[in-house]
Amino acid sequence: MNIDIQGIRFRRAAGVVVTTGAVLASGALYAAPAQAAAPVPSVVAKGGFVINNANGGTLYTKLGDTRRATGSTTKIMTAKVVLAQKNLNLNSTVTIQKAYSDYIVSKNASSARLIVGDKVTVRQLLYGLMLPSGCDAAYALADKFGTGSTRSARVKSFIGKMNADAKKLGLKNTHFDSFDGIGNGSNWSTPRDLTKIASSAMKNATFRAIVKTKKYTAKTKTKTGGTRTMAPWVNTNTLLNSYSGTIGVKTGSGPTAKYCLVFAATRNGKTVVGTVLASSSAAQREKDAKALMNYAFSKI
Repeated sequence: MNIDIQGIRFRRAAGVVVTTGAVLASGALYAAPAQAAAPVPSVVAKGGFVINNANGGTLYTKLGDTRRATGSTTKIMTAKVVLAQKNLNLNSTVTIQKAYSDYIVSKNASSARLIVGDKVTVRQLLYGLMLPSGCDAAYALADKFGTGSTRSARVKSFIGKMNADAKKLGLKNTHFDSFDGIGNGSNWSTPRDLTKIASSAMKNATFRAIVKTKKYTAKTKTKTGGTRTMAPWVNTNTLLNSYSGTIGVKTGSGPTAKYCLVFAATRNGKTVVGTVLASSSAAQREKDAKALMNYAFSKI
């Protein structure tokens, strides 16, 4: 029997009153209206990309395949190459050379403030590379893990390994000409490619441990045999303090690169990884990344 009450259509059948989209009988299920999808965020960064790390599926893209300078996000690949070395001993030491210090001064580069003559472990150098974004640590690692009879040859060799790794990952829009992002005009990548590099790097447990660390204090050996306690290295990735679930990854900046951030976070067992390139400020790149992660988590 059909009943029309104040324009609302009901149908009575088998003792159950049914309305469109809802069942009113005791114990019956309620069919809620479909939830509207979260609006696509507007970000200031010129390029952006986010993936579902479980399957690599794209959750967001903004000029994701446009090549741009990457600044110190380059150091993700630097760390990745080091951690891929066969028979890697993280406790082996590197003696800090004056060349590393001179390089920092000449480039006005970010520094881990390593002291010439100190013996620093590879593990410590990786923390110095990824937390304070030390270009001196990057130089030391390139010198250590490149091959050749001269420092110049070893650095060239190491950068070659970075490019070989990019090729192995199938990246067609990435090229490195430096170990730290202070390039010579041929150091570039894309939001998509950097996201893939980071996702691959995050498979390594040591890398994951480093990039989620907020602060690290290294104790190095001085050239006289003593112990030096370095000033704490603080992670430049402020998302670790401001966005719940953040697990990495790396900031970058520069005159051409502007403000960049490769990020990763896990919530409710789901992980997203992404990149913003060429944002307008350090605060804005963080805001951009948060907006993209919120959007990405709403889709998975």
